[in-house]
Amino acid sequence: MPGLRTRGREIRKYILEHVEEHPRDLAAVVAGKFGISPQAVRIHLNRLTKSEFLAEEGSTKDRSYSLRILQEWTKTYAINPELSEHEILDADIQPRLSDLPTNVQSIWQTAFTEMFNNIIDHSGAAEANVEIRSTAVYTEMAIHDNGIGIFKKIQEVLKLPNERAAIVELSKGKFTTDPSKHSGEGVFFTSKMFDRFDILSGGLPFSGDPNTAPQWVKDKFKDGTTIWMKLAVDSPREPKDVYDQYTEEFAFVKTAVPIKLAQGSTTGLVSRSQAKRILSRIDKFKVVALDFTGVEWIGQGFADEIFRVYKATHPDVEILVQGANAAVQAMIEHVKAAQTIAVNT
Repeated sequence: MPGLRTRGREIRKYILEHVEEHPRDLAAVVAGKFGISPQAVRIHLNRLTKSEFLAEEGSTKDRSYSLRILQEWTKTYAINPELSEHEILDADIQPRLSDLPTNVQSIWQTAFTEMFNNIIDHSGAAEANVEIRSTAVYTEMAIHDNGIGIFKKIQEVLKLPNERAAIVELSKGKFTTDPSKHSGEGVFFTSKMFDRFDILSGGLPFSGDPNTAPQWVKDKFKDGTTIWMKLAVDSPREPKDVYDQYTEEFAFVKTAVPIKLAQGSTTGLVSRSQAKRILSRIDKFKVVALDFTGVEWIGQGFADEIFRVYKATHPDVEILVQGANAAVQAMIEHVKAAQTIAVNT
């Protein structure tokens, strides 16, 4: 019956999408979600195991499930000026993505060519390694080079105090160490296309979260730079969706800055100098979204520099606030109120 077949597919899809969160209590979780017995769930689990979408370990009481790796491929390339990222895409990468929906393939094609070309033009690396892993739910790619390190290079070019400040600059977009060859948009737009995206370099993650990348990617990283990307095989996203979100009449006029990237491991966001670092180059954009997700508190000087001092001298830059908790929002409103009083006196 069509209805039963549809429900069965829905149950199996849910199992595959949630097995990594519930490797040991998966049957109970699925049974509760769909109002069926654990025995009925095990029929679906057995079907997915026999189809080799799931792997199982242990006895009945201690059984655990995981997504089975359906494809694992890796290759190392010697980097030289004659190397073509598009030839690598055609010969090695695309054949391993050909079963994916067209929109998902487009994202991977865009991302690989952008990221690998950066290695050829900027990294100073002698070699780069590409690894692809696929499951029934998602595809992952890690690209590692043994060059100078992306954050280190940006730090040196901009004469920044540390590599953490370089991450903040990279997150804004419109920055490149070689304007004659690149627009500085590649990492920004690529990072927005994926479910998970990170860059590891100099012991620091682009995401600001050291636990974002899986262990197999962390094990890969030594010196240089590692880029990790992950995307659901049935993602509805299109590359155009991302470009449309941050452009107007084809111009890159909007950006989003994750503020937690500027937060040190031992100090909070309290000073005007920290604020000025975040504000650097944002006058290149019409709309700037400051994302305070993961930031517990900000100091008065930090907030005042952004929302009163900078705003007064750059009225054409629209600054939006996202992800702010109550304490952060209260400080922002406090300095804005001080601005209003100053104008009215």
